[in-house]
Amino acid sequence: MLHQPLLCGSRAATTAHSTLFASSLSGGINASRTSFAGNSFSGHFGLKLNTQASGSKSNSTGGVFNEGRNSGKLRTSNAHGARSTEGVTEEEALQVIESRPSWKTFPGQAFPLGVSEVDNGINFAIFSQHATAVTLCLVPPESGSMDALDGGMIELALDPHLNKTGDVWHICIEDLPRSNVLYGYRIDGPQDWGKGHRFDSNIVLVDPYAKLIEGRRYFGDISMKLFKFLGTYDFDSLPFDWGENCKLPNIPEKDLVIYEMNVRAFTSDESSGLENNIRGSYLGVIEKIPHLLELGINAVELLPVFEFDEMEFQRRPNPRDHMINTWGYSTINFFSPMSRYASAGGGPVNASREFKLMVKALHSAGIEVILDVVYNHTNEADDPNPYTTSFRGIDNKVYYMLDNDGQLLNYSGCGNTLNCNHPVVMELILDSLRHWVTEYHVDGFRFDLASVLCRGTDGSPLNAPPLIRAIAKDAVLSRCKIIAEPWDCGGLYLVGSFPNWDRWAEWNGKYRDDLRKFFKGDAGMKGSFATRVAGSSDLYKVNNRRPYHSINFVIAHDGFTLYDLVSYNCKHNEANGEGGMDGSNDNFSWNCGFEGETDDASIKALRSRQMKNFHLALMISQVHIPTS
Repeated sequence: MLHQPLLCGSRAATTAHSTLFASSLSGGINASRTSFAGNSFSGHFGLKLNTQASGSKSNSTGGVFNEGRNSGKLRTSNAHGARSTEGVTEEEALQVIESRPSWKTFPGQAFPLGVSEVDNGINFAIFSQHATAVTLCLVPPESGSMDALDGGMIELALDPHLNKTGDVWHICIEDLPRSNVLYGYRIDGPQDWGKGHRFDSNIVLVDPYAKLIEGRRYFGDISMKLFKFLGTYDFDSLPFDWGENCKLPNIPEKDLVIYEMNVRAFTSDESSGLENNIRGSYLGVIEKIPHLLELGINAVELLPVFEFDEMEFQRRPNPRDHMINTWGYSTINFFSPMSRYASAGGGPVNASREFKLMVKALHSAGIEVILDVVYNHTNEADDPNPYTTSFRGIDNKVYYMLDNDGQLLNYSGCGNTLNCNHPVVMELILDSLRHWVTEYHVDGFRFDLASVLCRGTDGSPLNAPPLIRAIAKDAVLSRCKIIAEPWDCGGLYLVGSFPNWDRWAEWNGKYRDDLRKFFKGDAGMKGSFATRVAGSSDLYKVNNRRPYHSINFVIAHDGFTLYDLVSYNCKHNEANGEGGMDGSNDNFSWNCGFEGETDDASIKALRSRQMKNFHLALMISQVHIPTS
């Protein structure tokens, strides 16, 4: 069952369901970067110096950046794409050459993808099947603060003969610091939109396998709304102490009482009674565990906690540019916890540690942690107004579903659809899920618009989707609850028939709709009401499926709140800029005789009784999701 606080409006009113321009900070970097190739230096303004960069060329197994490695040219630029001063002098250019770090490099290894610590340094590996050029971009700790926008970015172009294995580009750097390094990639390739390519080497891209993401430090900080996101890593911190007697709650599915909540919104208001520095944070959730226990719940389902950009609506003029994305259904990266949910602007490393503290505290209280995960689309929007941060620029043709003309397919309602059953993308999703189970000890996942995960690379429905089967059969995920939202925005409605391998549970949308119709007095609903309350045997009595595979709910973060459900016959979301196009038009609600707020005591009393009726029906149902 799912308990959910009264959160206003539909998800579509607040999530990233619009198209956005790429950050101006990620463009124009070609104008400012300088290049080192052999004995010559060429700047943007035609300056060419016949000066030895620093000595002889290295061999193919190792080298030093200031030795003009064969593996590619080293470039420096401003970390945020600020243009060089036009009056650059020869002396200034030489200072750039002389100030670059002396890092010994090796070709590196193809796996694991992302950043890993190996015997001879820090290894970087990224997949791109169609790229023709890959450049690793680094901002060392000594280059300055991201907040101050004064860091220098060092760029190393990878040599496809030395730094590529199959479709994976890689390099190892021996003397790179073990933490506090920011990194990204420039990737170039075919400029053929008709074949699905969207390469743009002007943009520094986030590594899909980055375990931590650095961005703005404070949620909703409008002064940093165009801030660039980059990957980072931390090999200096000690392993998290889960405790010698660490035990997972392991609550049977039939006994779950799930409380759906947004981490930030749960405690961000001053009414939470918490100190300012922990409101809206993972630590804030810990402080409210007594409240959760008082409610009688034994699991929390967290709205998306993967890194997302809450300021994306404000990147260009549009009807919703006054809004902040608070729900988080517009993922930048599938491995990194939302960094701005750290307390006191603590950043990504603290966010990771505090997320673990939250999970540990909830487990100690006997409460499981289920994550609402979004693998059906990303934040990168559509072609008219793309917000390129990662996948689109790395290999659009692999990561997204495309039609025969190379155009994005849109089964998510958000401009793009992740190509989930492509082998590379499928492995990315599985690696992400395993990471959250092994690194963060989460207990399960609720998959947003999970019917998208049942589509082939061309968008057609699959009877036995490889990804859905792989999740059900995966050894690491075997202890996890796996819950599907069994529909998508392309009309693939799979309630009661979601491919399941006797493992997948489902949000029972028919339960929600039938109870709403019954309580508003629709004719002929007694039988349906009884069936839903008794466990929906018409939907969940196939093979080894049981009533606990039905996740029953009346309201959730999508659509009307429970109060709205008994107060309005239709939507009134005028303030969100979507012109009434957001959310479902079929809410099966009843206003109890008056639309909206009223002082009529009899109507208010009826509404109160109706809310209690919904709650009671939910609580007596077999396997249910209560709402509050």
